[in-house]
Amino acid sequence: MGAYGSYGASIEASFRASRLPLLNRGIVYVIAHVRGGGEMGRQWYEAAKYLCKKNSFNDFVDVARFFVEERRWASPDKLSCEGTSAGGLLVGAAINQSPNLFRVALLKVPFVDVLCTMTDATLPLTTDEWEEWGNPNEERYFDYLSSYSPLNNVRQGKVYPSCLLTGGLRDPRVSFWEPAKFAAELRHVASNDSGKVLLKIDQAGHFSGQDRYKHLRDLSFDYAFLLDELGLSLHEI
Repeated sequence: MGAYGSYGASIEASFRASRLPLLNRGIVYVIAHVRGGGEMGRQWYEAAKYLCKKNSFNDFVDVARFFVEERRWASPDKLSCEGTSAGGLLVGAAINQSPNLFRVALLKVPFVDVLCTMTDATLPLTTDEWEEWGNPNEERYFDYLSSYSPLNNVRQGKVYPSCLLTGGLRDPRVSFWEPAKFAAELRHVASNDSGKVLLKIDQAGHFSGQDRYKHLRDLSFDYAFLLDELGLSLHEI
């Protein structure tokens, strides 16, 4: 499962040849149009910002439960999720909300230290981002951000899925210490029975490698981690 769910961005269903290694191994690829995105119009976006942001996370978890409990296309031991940037926030919040629902989570340059980032006005994007998340210098926004910021809500002793977290040392949008701090928190707080927590930081900006071959190498790394944790052979097609 993948989703974004912020800024009114629309993630339309589209064909990508790079997904064939997953499809050829019987994986069902799902794009969830959660509130906060723009797929269903302006109201769909407005329904998950400021003090309504948790609607995005609830929608994502509900979609996962739909495929597990109603369609039976997946089971928690075979269900994975991925998100990039604000989509990484979505995935981080979802695995905090329902850690036993997923087997693997890919969080790419994830915006997971929401509270600290939004209170640091010296960062280049913070004050503009108040238009999306709210200004934590106001008590009501501080309390609300605190209630869902992934880094601040890892659940003590719970079994979490295997997580791959990536970051870029030159990322001007999501600082590399956000995935690093989240990885450390998962290792410290989650149950010892949780899956692996792998942190990968490279010399990149927000979108990792800009050239085609670097992008494909990064994607291959992601897929290798995913398939290994799902117990699928890298060579089985």
